[in-house]
Amino acid sequence: MYARSSTITAEPSSVDSGIAYLRKELMPNLSDIDGWVGMSLMVDRASGRCIATSAWDSEDALHASESRVAPMRDGLAQALHGQTQKIEEWEVAAMHRDHLAGERACTRCIWMRTDPAGIDRMIDTFKTESLPRLEKLEGFRSASLFVDRATGRAVGSSVWSSIEELESSREPTARMRPELARALGAEVLEVAEFRLGFAHLRVPELV
Repeated sequence: MYARSSTITAEPSSVDSGIAYLRKELMPNLSDIDGWVGMSLMVDRASGRCIATSAWDSEDALHASESRVAPMRDGLAQALHGQTQKIEEWEVAAMHRDHLAGERACTRCIWMRTDPAGIDRMIDTFKTESLPRLEKLEGFRSASLFVDRATGRAVGSSVWSSIEELESSREPTARMRPELARALGAEVLEVAEFRLGFAHLRVPELV
């Protein structure tokens, strides 16, 4: 499984119109593209930072879709009254769902970097050590790990049932982070939190 994420700097007041555009305009068109398996949109209503992610069943489908997805991405950026700042492609290395996200779901993303030779170690450690510890926390819904094997960059995301559970998980996950980063052999580059504005994913369990 593979994914393409687009970071859009939006006008905060336009977030709802962007979500509406995604639902009404993007989804019907994306479903017609071979290999498409899902879409999500994370939003920070305070800063306007939004990350739209599309998932694909193969690397070939990911690359073949770009010419059709590009104008849709531009349309989403326009609906958000913003600009696309960055586009990244990832291998979906792990995906685990404990419960459905729900309408009030929030996410925490952790961007990391490791030696490209250590990516498989990172994936194994995420599955065997990070996931079991996250599952024990109240409000945990799901988690995933995306990796770029060429650069050694990765992003781990966890989904929580509401803003209250996201906030209550901050302290325990912050305590876990240095230890897990060492176990993953990774440097933590950034931690950010978002509301899950939209999610329609058919990505299978990958653990």
